[in-house]
Amino acid sequence: MSPSSNPASGSDVVLYSTPAPGVALLTLNRPDRMNAWNAELSARYFELLDHCAQSDDVRAIVVTGAGRGFCAGADMDALQSIGTSSGRAPSAEAASGSHLQSFTTTVPKPVIAAVNGACAGIGMVQALACDIRFAAAGAKFTTAFGRRGLIAEYGMSWLLPRLVGTANALDLLLSARVVLAEEAQAMGMVNAVLPADALLDHAITYAADLAANVSPTSMAVMKEQVYADYGTSLGDAEQKALQLMKESLRRPDFKEGVASFLEKRPPQFTPVAR
Repeated sequence: MSPSSNPASGSDVVLYSTPAPGVALLTLNRPDRMNAWNAELSARYFELLDHCAQSDDVRAIVVTGAGRGFCAGADMDALQSIGTSSGRAPSAEAASGSHLQSFTTTVPKPVIAAVNGACAGIGMVQALACDIRFAAAGAKFTTAFGRRGLIAEYGMSWLLPRLVGTANALDLLLSARVVLAEEAQAMGMVNAVLPADALLDHAITYAADLAANVSPTSMAVMKEQVYADYGTSLGDAEQKALQLMKESLRRPDFKEGVASFLEKRPPQFTPVAR
């Protein structure tokens, strides 16, 4: 994907703004359809994520939904067109676009979901693929897939057990029952639950703190470690960490981190090294 030179241009199905220094806010913007996911929204969302990944001005990303929902799942019109297709093999691209949903986990910057309302199916996949999740009190989550005759799509079978454990993941996948934000937090799926009118400010403030005070390169390396090391042994992860630590000690960010602490001033870290 090639990033747009002007992220504010183009389709308005995802809005782009910069509410704080170093913070990009992506707002899924189909409020009349509860931000239901379709190929157009998918293309724009991942285009903007890619822009954020490559922009030195962006150090943390917040994702939310316009209106009452975060994302109520795949657009039912697109799903219906797949289900009634004849003479050709059904294509999931009609509902999701051609992008791998796991792309979010490879963005070398923290991606924070502010789940403001209904979060279902592929919309829940997007939230789970983010690194941190804050939710509005009472926000509803459901995997939905089993009740549509589908399976655990787009890597949810990998993402969900990591957060809530095997038993809870199977419960949520098999039953597709609705879980409120408070239960999702108790399971470990959500980091914090906030009043609806405080949710977005909290997420932006959290992101702004990361952008201002944490080394972008450190965040990128740690994010990669967490996703990559899950399938390795503790010993292998430790050996890899020793090498990464040696590299970090040689970076200017280490010297700046120590100096800013001793001098009691904000750090001046460099952008992510690519």
